[in-house]
Amino acid sequence: MKAPEPSSTPAWFCLRAKPKHEHIAAAHLQQDEAVEVFLPRVKFRRATARGPKWFTEALFPGYLFARFELRLYLRRVQHARGVSGIVHFGEGWPSVPDAVIAELKSAIGDEAVRVIGDALLPGDEVTIASGAFHGLSAVVQTYLPARERVAVLLDFLGRQTLLQLPRESLVKAGDARKSALG
Repeated sequence: MKAPEPSSTPAWFCLRAKPKHEHIAAAHLQQDEAVEVFLPRVKFRRATARGPKWFTEALFPGYLFARFELRLYLRRVQHARGVSGIVHFGEGWPSVPDAVIAELKSAIGDEAVRVIGDALLPGDEVTIASGAFHGLSAVVQTYLPARERVAVLLDFLGRQTLLQLPRESLVKAGDARKSALG
């Protein structure tokens, strides 16, 4: 591997993390004063076998961003715990523009964790996360706030059935990451 082009100013670079180690890489790199780290994450509810649970995951699975002086800190960052490498193309080490990082930071927030709200509106697709209909998909018809229940339309045994279920047993369907920046 050829040495990178000399750069005397710090820049943002995209780092590849080992699988499911984004947070470990970020924590390790944050201990180095010469490296600024940004790991955008999302927090959302997901259906599990034991009902809906909250999860926090990287917005870009397997990647995080670090700002450092490439010429001086390349090896230190590349070999940091949890890091599998820095994104590069051949002998080119592209940096991420400051404006892109600033836009991501403003979209995610100061805590670098964006909570994906799980408010349900009529027409939303949901997954039933607990009870007799666990794992089935339905469409929200009405939210009944006084009783904390939701009326959903379920395709069951070849016909549509209207059910009222507890709010906590429903999880919005779809990929939470897609709605994080939208």
